[in-house]
Amino acid sequence: MEQRRLLKTIENVLSKDFESENEILEQALIEIVARENIHISGGRIWKLNVKERRYELFLQAGKVQRIKKGFILPVAEYPIFKLIPQKRTILANETNEVLKKKGIFRYSASGVGEKHKIKDAYYYEYLLAVNSEHIDDALRYTLNIIATVLTARLKEFRSEKSTHHLIKDVDKAKQLQRSILPAHEYSFHNYELFGITIPAEKLGGDFFDYVKIGNDEERLGIVVGDAASKGIAAAAEAMYISGAVRMASKFQIKISPFMYRLNNLVNQIFSDDRFCTLFYGEISNDKHGLFLYANAGHNPPIFYSKKKRKVSFLYPTGPILGPAPNSKYETDSINLCAGDLLVIYSDGIVEAANDKFKFYDEKRLIKIISRNTEKTPKELAYLIIDDVVKFSTAQSRYQDDKTLVIIKRNGKNES
Repeated sequence: MEQRRLLKTIENVLSKDFESENEILEQALIEIVARENIHISGGRIWKLNVKERRYELFLQAGKVQRIKKGFILPVAEYPIFKLIPQKRTILANETNEVLKKKGIFRYSASGVGEKHKIKDAYYYEYLLAVNSEHIDDALRYTLNIIATVLTARLKEFRSEKSTHHLIKDVDKAKQLQRSILPAHEYSFHNYELFGITIPAEKLGGDFFDYVKIGNDEERLGIVVGDAASKGIAAAAEAMYISGAVRMASKFQIKISPFMYRLNNLVNQIFSDDRFCTLFYGEISNDKHGLFLYANAGHNPPIFYSKKKRKVSFLYPTGPILGPAPNSKYETDSINLCAGDLLVIYSDGIVEAANDKFKFYDEKRLIKIISRNTEKTPKELAYLIIDDVVKFSTAQSRYQDDKTLVIIKRNGKNES
């Protein structure tokens, strides 16, 4: 299942009002098992007992052999659990004889919630374990996303019970966030660019930027990101990542190692419930219109080829930033010819909901792009935003920040 779609699905399921943390965990577990495209047949949540230095079986779901409630896993018998705070999700062979008799020979364990120290190591307050025919890296990335979203929801639930919005601080943060956004319109060699972001609340997690690479005028970086959730925490993460990209642009780092380092920074600096999708691309004065890019779990930008009169997508080349340190990101490329368009957007565009809770989706976005290919990036951006606003009449809590960056190559093609 596409990372961003999975992330949004789990977020939406957990966005309703819950009476307790137990209810949140139970609903998450049921939803994970029920999703056929995740390919999980059963799951368990283990709760840490710090005093007794062990995990105790807390919840279980799915069509699997039941384990006796209260079954314990002493942390001393699972030294590999010490790696979970570093990797978020581990895959390992089961050593407990009772669990092996239940058919569990290989398992996954993902950390959820806060971390607590026992002796010289840290352990998550919950472990999410699942049954699957494919205990592999693909599943690990999926579970990283689920565990991260679930941790975020638990923290949000606790926060809702104890804090209030600080209006003055929000207004100051809003001004600061506006100050770091670039001018909407930008020209670079024979390219026109136009970007716009509309936060769902006073502060948003979406951001975009144009950054000059090195000290010359030959390369320009375009970045569009979507930090998890909304409000102050998302805005702070967005500003940090935007600043990190600007700083890195001074050193002409190649895209893949740059994304690798940025992911590790997000993982180290922010708490376990923070993550970000990010699309980064570079245009230059290359006569063939070479566009290099990497996509960290972001919505696939839409590329319109004027010559072919068709669209294609720039799919992710690596996972979302944050949950999994040391992740690899590939660099891919396309060639922009005269009249070609590249539309980079956040999920607030395609997942805007109407009064029937139907999403705007990519098909509608492609239709409006295809019908207006002769427009300037600014004209097309305003047409899209206007269409999305007219479509999304529902005052739904699922509405998200909306960001668009459109790139168009002008002039004649070089042979």
